[in-house]
Amino acid sequence: MSMSRTKERLVVIGGDAAGMSAASQARRLKGPDQLEIVAFERGHFSSYSACGIPYWVGGDVDSRDRLIARTPEEHRARAIDLRMRTEVTEIDVARGRVRARDVDSGAESWTSYDKLVIATGARPIRPDLPGVDAPGVHGVQTLDDGQALLDSLAATPGRRAVVVGAGYIGVEMAEAMINRGYEVTVVNRGSQPMATLDPDMGRLVNRAMEGLGITMVNDAEVTKILTGDGAGRRVRAVGTDAAEYPADVVILGIGVRPETALAQAAGLPLGAHGGLLTDLAMRVRGHENIWSGGDCVEVLDLVSGRMRHIALGTHANKHGQVIGTNVGGGYATFPGVVGTAVSKVCDLEIARTGLREKDARRAGLQYETVVIESTSRAGYYPDAAPMTVKMLAERRTGRLLGVQIVGREGAAKRVDIAAVALTAQMTVEEMTALDLGYAPPFSPVWDPVLVAARKAAAAVAKAPR
Repeated sequence: MSMSRTKERLVVIGGDAAGMSAASQARRLKGPDQLEIVAFERGHFSSYSACGIPYWVGGDVDSRDRLIARTPEEHRARAIDLRMRTEVTEIDVARGRVRARDVDSGAESWTSYDKLVIATGARPIRPDLPGVDAPGVHGVQTLDDGQALLDSLAATPGRRAVVVGAGYIGVEMAEAMINRGYEVTVVNRGSQPMATLDPDMGRLVNRAMEGLGITMVNDAEVTKILTGDGAGRRVRAVGTDAAEYPADVVILGIGVRPETALAQAAGLPLGAHGGLLTDLAMRVRGHENIWSGGDCVEVLDLVSGRMRHIALGTHANKHGQVIGTNVGGGYATFPGVVGTAVSKVCDLEIARTGLREKDARRAGLQYETVVIESTSRAGYYPDAAPMTVKMLAERRTGRLLGVQIVGREGAAKRVDIAAVALTAQMTVEEMTALDLGYAPPFSPVWDPVLVAARKAAAAVAKAPR
């Protein structure tokens, strides 16, 4: 610790979910007289819901401010020195300090730390294509990105949107643009949308998206983005080897990678997916006073036993709580994830947890798979909606390996039953006895997840030993 300071200083890089959760939790445990907290955020906003951006763009959320959980002023009122529009450009691990640059003025300065939290998040994958930087081409990772997209939509009278990619962001942005009255084309490299599902379940999503009037172009690689000849050279089309798709706006939904260039330059350990590696306390491996959490780290998959990169706000907030507790002198751990995620496109709900078939094969697991059709409520009850559930169980042991659900109202959150069963390492046979809530407005007498578990248990029993 520096001789000029009598109390510890925590420096946080990144002012969103993981970083500010860590800062806030550390502040709850240690007052300003014990711990000084300095946080750097290169954008205009702190502690916001990036997951809510598609719903703001689509009009379900009426204002940007509703996505902000805590403003910079609110953080500062709690004795957290949050410096906005300030980008950390270097971590000097040997001397315990970071160099930061004021984005607007360019002024640089060093800040020393006793404890450091790296919460730099993830960056959108932006393919190296001709025209990708043209006006009208947008990513949607931050509130700044969302505002830029809305400004862009207001500036052009055209009503044709092309979404590149059909993962969570691509599907949600396709819905947002449909809600805004745009003609939407989705260009997808995979054979089906939602590569986080198995292809047979992805086909259900594809069919539903086409039913909404979305033009789905699968098995297509974008090779160029074409621009107009006018002064602004704004985007006019997206090109593949086979065709061109007219566009007044292009939204990139190809996915994200961990933002770890700073950490890599500082010599900190990265995993196979490019994310920082930590221990269970979220401490960066090999570094006693450096922690990391959120979209810039890799996490343990409790089902496969492998490290994964999963960019979700739920994990980021939990990481921040764990880090803040440990920095503040307490004790907490983050054991890992089972890979639960939900999404929707208009009234179609999409959910998954655990392993897909290809994940199970890659992990060396043998498995049985079943698919069942059911309804969200008792079949005779009004508005009972169809639901498809796919379940994977390990051969011989019957251990649940994964569940995917595609359906209408009431489908997606049923995946939470499977997420708990996965965490508890239950077998599908054990799941059939789960005492789940039942009444005709909420469920058939056999919940769809339990119907799938019964069928999976039968498949395991019949499988060769």
